[in-house]
Amino acid sequence: MPDLLIELFSEEIPARMQTRAAEDLKKLVTNGMVEAGLTYASAAAFSTPRRLTLTVEGMLDASPTTVEERKGPKADAPEKAIEGFLRGAGLTRDDLEERETPKGNILFAKITKPGRPAADIVAEVLEHAIRNFPWPKSMRWGSGSLKWVRPLHSILAITVAEDGAQVIPMDVDGITSSDTTEGHRFMAPGRFSVTSFDDYTTKLKRAHVVLDASERADTIWHDATNQAFANGLEVIEDAGLLAEVAGLVEWPVVLMGTIDDDFLGLPPEVLKLSMKEHQKFFSVKNPKTGRIERFITVANRETSDTGATILAGNQKVLSARLADAKFFWENDLRVAKAGMTDWLDALKNVTFHNKLGTQADLVDRMAALAREIAPSVGADPDMAEKAARLAKADLGSEMVYEFPELQGLMGRYYIEASGEDAAIAAASEEHYAPLGPSDDVPTAPVSVATSLAEKIDKLVGFWAIDEKPTGSKDPFALRRAALGIIRIAVEQDVSANLLPIISVHLDSVKASIFNTWFLKAGQEKSDEQKVFQAWVLSLPEYEEVIDGATAGLAMGSVIESMVKNEGSQIQEFVFEKSVGGEPDVKRIPPELLAFIHDRLKTYLRDQGIRHDIIDACIAMDGNDDINLLVKRARALSETLKTDDGENLIQGFKRANNILSQAEEADGVEYSYGADVKFAETDEERALFAALDGAEAKITPAMEQQDFQIAMAAMATLRQPIDAFFEAVQINADNPTVRRNRLNLLSRIRTICSSVADLTKIDG
Repeated sequence: MPDLLIELFSEEIPARMQTRAAEDLKKLVTNGMVEAGLTYASAAAFSTPRRLTLTVEGMLDASPTTVEERKGPKADAPEKAIEGFLRGAGLTRDDLEERETPKGNILFAKITKPGRPAADIVAEVLEHAIRNFPWPKSMRWGSGSLKWVRPLHSILAITVAEDGAQVIPMDVDGITSSDTTEGHRFMAPGRFSVTSFDDYTTKLKRAHVVLDASERADTIWHDATNQAFANGLEVIEDAGLLAEVAGLVEWPVVLMGTIDDDFLGLPPEVLKLSMKEHQKFFSVKNPKTGRIERFITVANRETSDTGATILAGNQKVLSARLADAKFFWENDLRVAKAGMTDWLDALKNVTFHNKLGTQADLVDRMAALAREIAPSVGADPDMAEKAARLAKADLGSEMVYEFPELQGLMGRYYIEASGEDAAIAAASEEHYAPLGPSDDVPTAPVSVATSLAEKIDKLVGFWAIDEKPTGSKDPFALRRAALGIIRIAVEQDVSANLLPIISVHLDSVKASIFNTWFLKAGQEKSDEQKVFQAWVLSLPEYEEVIDGATAGLAMGSVIESMVKNEGSQIQEFVFEKSVGGEPDVKRIPPELLAFIHDRLKTYLRDQGIRHDIIDACIAMDGNDDINLLVKRARALSETLKTDDGENLIQGFKRANNILSQAEEADGVEYSYGADVKFAETDEERALFAALDGAEAKITPAMEQQDFQIAMAAMATLRQPIDAFFEAVQINADNPTVRRNRLNLLSRIRTICSSVADLTKIDG
């Protein structure tokens, strides 16, 4: 069984595309082979900056011959029908077989498809793959129609069998296949032939090409860490950068350079990001001080001066880049030490959202909300408000303009430089967190208050203007904001009711919406102004004062008068219009809470808590306190993992079903009056005692929000409830006894339902 080797050799492929391209080549070729009946044992794909390679082992030397039996028309069918069947099958009348069936004599055809040589199939499949390759971006060059990510130079395509290697003949826009390839662009120019995959990899390595990207990455990391260790330093790990650099070189040569002393005072994050983004350098730090002092660069060739010239050029370019960063840093520090007022004023001219106002409006809302939240998280309200007011200040800095990834982090440096408290400075960096499921949440109280304020404002604001996530689309990262609120509440043990906070904050959001639309209408000669005029004209009390002819002339004075004399009315009116209709604003907090609950379900399901358990807890009062809701769900989940807990659910549901049916039939509610003096059996009296004991523990436990104790007390009811149903007939002949027993079932329902809505538990 022969093997197959394919190489597509081109100009440099962007590093970010290489791994995906190699997998696409493997998928396109192997799927095409299998569809044509050409199976194989194994396949592997590789990539370098200049080539995509596919090796296939254990391939069939030809596709198998197949025989297909096709049922035709009846033997006495019209001649034209038979001729049509023959044309479709590619046969003559003599090739058909007539068979007797329950439906009469039928014509059958046996169509034999002979196998095809592997070379013919591979040539066809490979050409199709090349011409239809799914590059994110591709280009056309020369006079041909072929599009490739970069100009394609050659195609190596051979089959390897015991009798040697054979070229698979093919031609793609004048590029003919062969058994040759090229080595390193500079260190081993010129073509050479290969006879197998092993021969190919061996000759490539002699020609200074490492085919396997993972091998290149291992070499880079090994050499980089060794050089750093020899100098008492450490390379800062960056898996993404390592993968990218491995895709930039075919023959990695690791070099370590120095950073000029003038730049060592820059924040390490600035040094690291500048070197990574602009130069693809690894940062090397001093483990004793944590300061970044050197860099690692990876060249694509060996030189006679062991890389000295390359390093000198890299250091020159790096110095120019870092000089810019130093200039930004020093300018920003001067503004920071002056109180950052220039940056804060600049936020008034930066749009946050065209319906929610500017970044300055956002800061005002965050500051008010952070002050509101502060007592719940143990933060000082004044500090929380100050932190929220300064958290976005660095958006006006030159450094963040150049490196947006550093927003928040640079704010911490600048706020510290301005002389503010360290807790306020830390909030600037931490209020964005968590950005992902593995991100740490803020821990300091001021940071927690600021982070919650930022996320709640985002959710309330975009909910108010009806910019909710739809399907997989979430352009404003509202799901991430909701998950951030959940994680902060749970991981920092923050207990606070969200509904009152959301409802109060909605007024601030409405004011921002009104102000934004009013400013547009009052200052711009645009369609928005015409819309605003239409709003004014639609108010019944102004219909007689302003008609279409005088609306334009009276616009300014009428708006001024309305805002001055009836500000609240016009604010509410403009708010309703701006969100497209007239929504019930009071409905927004519960709808938003439902969205947060949906995120909570995902969060808890990932921790192994069943959906029905979460629903049972969400159905209880106080479900807007996320932390307590999670504690309740976890306690219930642990209880239901025990035999007593699981069996209690069956007893509860039996009691609830019997009680519900009796209440519906009798038209009354059995919710009080159970008295032990009417008990007739020991099991009945034992259940009374068990309910009294459980209630004595559950009631204070629920008041103290100790769900573990409450759930454990509830689980003790399992045995007395089971015994009660075994020994007692609920619908007794004596109506007093029957009513007493139904009221006893009501006690079971009431006590168990005080812990969670057990009717929502499956099973």
